[in-house]
Amino acid sequence: MSTITDPAQTDDRRARRNVAVLVAAQAFLGSQITMIFVIGGLAGQMLSPHPCLATLPISLIVAGSMATAPWLSGVMQRHGRRTGFVIGAMGGALGSIIGAIGLATGSFYVFLLGSFLTGSYMSAQGFYRFAAADSASETFRPKAISYVMAGGLISALIGPQLVKVTTDLFVVPFLGTYLVALAVNLIGVGLFFFLDLPKPAPVPKGVEGGRSRREMLRDPVILTAVVCGMVAYALMNLVMTSTPLAVVGCGFTTGNAADVVSLHVIAMFAPSFFTGHLINRFGVERIVALGLLILGLAGVVALSGVALGNFFVALALLGLGWNFGFIGATTMLASAHSTAERGRIQGLNDALVFGCVTLASLASGGLMNCSGGDVVAGWNAVNLAMVPLLALAGATLIWLVLKPKPAL
Repeated sequence: MSTITDPAQTDDRRARRNVAVLVAAQAFLGSQITMIFVIGGLAGQMLSPHPCLATLPISLIVAGSMATAPWLSGVMQRHGRRTGFVIGAMGGALGSIIGAIGLATGSFYVFLLGSFLTGSYMSAQGFYRFAAADSASETFRPKAISYVMAGGLISALIGPQLVKVTTDLFVVPFLGTYLVALAVNLIGVGLFFFLDLPKPAPVPKGVEGGRSRREMLRDPVILTAVVCGMVAYALMNLVMTSTPLAVVGCGFTTGNAADVVSLHVIAMFAPSFFTGHLINRFGVERIVALGLLILGLAGVVALSGVALGNFFVALALLGLGWNFGFIGATTMLASAHSTAERGRIQGLNDALVFGCVTLASLASGGLMNCSGGDVVAGWNAVNLAMVPLLALAGATLIWLVLKPKPAL
């Protein structure tokens, strides 16, 4: 079912303006997530009472995003995207200052609270891609989503370099990084006041408000989009969360880990300049399938050795596979619901995606630190864990493609 659009949405001038603002927000505000994902596991390892809990701060960021997505989507449905994005930035600022307090006092549990609150920003950032699609025509929609995701390319360049500068800025390691993340939120929130996205019109009484969540999940296109989005994001997070621990554990430096993550995030977002064009030309199902295939190839490279080059190549492939898989799944979802159903399905989708990512992040630390006798065994366990999820997503996509199409 195609998204219902009003006549005003067929003119993409408004959509292009909003895309420009959202690209800037993705680039500037998004740099905090890159920063925190580089150092979150290392800071957790420094503070945690047990090595298996090292990646718990990152897991709680994702859990915070999962918990925020359903109600934040409802807020946006009632009060507009801008309100939700401002709430997210303020949540990120609060999470940064509490995380800094946790580092300064050496409290792992205060640090975890800050991580959970940071998840509210991550949740809001996840809706940038949907906001880009709101005012776009059907033809421009895949490109709008891709361009906004491409803003992450700049954050990939900014974030890890800020980590290098701020890691040892104070006596307490990583404290400077969290203070910079606080400043990023307070400054970047002003970008949202340049958005031209009017509040959604309320649905009049007696007018059909669309399908329920359960009914929408029975839609083969929506179900496939959700499953593929969950798997693409979860596998990316599963491997990326353990990467700094693996790189440093194999004898390389924190700077090397930052460079590996930087290349990974570049690979996540740089292809977004043409992903939308590829979807329009080859079809969304083929692009999602290609993304899943590349994710599997990333695991093969990671399992083939722990030289620094292996980390760079595996994480670059991981980012590219995520780009095709996740943008493809987002495009698939955006074309399968009506305007009245938007708040329900987008919130449910992101709750399910980040719920799966939370489990992957928790599993990442356990597999990395507690599943083998050394770093290499843990790293291999992380990458082998990709196999069943790739099989699930691949099977779901094949089912959708082979399923007979309803007669028109």
